[in-house]
This record gives sequence, structure tokens and C-alpha cells, in this order.
Amino acid sequence: MKKIILIATALISFTSLQAQDFKATLEKNFTIFDTSRDIQQKVEQSNKLSLIAKKWSNEWSAHYYAAYSKALLSFMEKDENKRDAYLDEADKEKEDAVSILGKENDETYVLAAMIANGRLAVKPASRWQKYGKIFDEDLDKAKEMNPDNPRIYLLSGNSRFYKPKMFGGGKKAALPFYEKAGELFAKENVTDITKPHWGKNQNDFHLQECKKED
Repeated sequence: MKKIILIATALISFTSLQAQDFKATLEKNFTIFDTSRDIQQKVEQSNKLSLIAKKWSNEWSAHYYAAYSKALLSFMEKDENKRDAYLDEADKEKEDAVSILGKENDETYVLAAMIANGRLAVKPASRWQKYGKIFDEDLDKAKEMNPDNPRIYLLSGNSRFYKPKMFGGGKKAALPFYEKAGELFAKENVTDITKPHWGKNQNDFHLQECKKED
């Protein structure tokens, strides 16, 4: 019996160390990705996040962050084919995260909306009708699950910020969404990397931009 207890204790300790190692590795690499302003470093860190998702393939958050990094890179890329290729990767990683969870949650819906917006941004004139609808629907689903998720309002603000004024966009239209997101970001728990909490820096930047005169 004593031997069995010792083995069980060792397994629990090993599992705990693995979990700590995963969180530390994920947080370190995502933080570098999130704070870097160098596109090449972002690409390298995104690739590392993909490797983390492969190593810890049963961790939904690993796939989530890999997907997020690919989606964000698509907005920074100029080549249309490469932009769609990044989004293809993001879609796959997002679906892996949902499969591990066994269901969608508010964060996966936010991520799906971001990917849809990325698709739209590649060819706005021909894609706005299809992907604009998907974007709105996914954010609505996220809001039904958790109306206090600040990333819902960040993405809503972004969609208006970059939309021409003649179509209802611009700084004035975007500002209330960034303000709402800012209130919610201030309340968010950011101590656990496996609970997504990206977006505050983006929101702060856009808030400042919205308050500047055109």
C-alpha cells in the first residue's frame, strides 16, 4: 500500500510540474509575440506557439494562442495568398481548441470573429457580405455567453475604426466600443495564461487614436 501511495504521489507531482512547465512556456512565448513590434520576430514566435500546440496537443489554450497569432499575422501581411494561408492555419488551430474543449466558448467565438474579419480584410469588396455576417454572428454568440468579455468590444471597435465614415465607421463610431472594452479590461484577471486575456494594449492604442483630432 505504501508503495502504491508513493507512486501515486510521484505521478501527481510529475503532472503538476508538467502543467507548470506548459504555462510558463506558453506565457513566455506569447508575451514575446504580443509585445514585439518586429514582424519577423512575431513570425518566429508564432511558429514557436505552433510547436507548443503540437507538444501539448491536449491543451486547448495552446491551440487557441497559436490560432490567434496566425490570425494577427494575416493583418500584417501584404500578399493575399499568404494572408489566407495564415487564416487557414488559424482556422485549423481554432477547431483543434474547440475539439479539445468539446464545445465553443466565448473566447473561441471571439477568435472565430477575428478570423472572419481577417478573411474580409483580404478582399473587402468581394467578401464583406459573407464574412461581415459571420463576424457579427460570432460576436453575438460570444456576447450571449459572456457579455463582460472585453475582446468582444475591442473587435467591434476595430471593425468600425477601419470602416469608412460613409459606411458608418470612423473614430467617433468606434470610441464607445473601445471605452466599454477599457472598463472590462481593467477588471480582467490576467494571472493565468490559460484564460485568454489579450487585447488591452491594442485597445489602449485605439482609444488614444480615437481621441485625437482628424
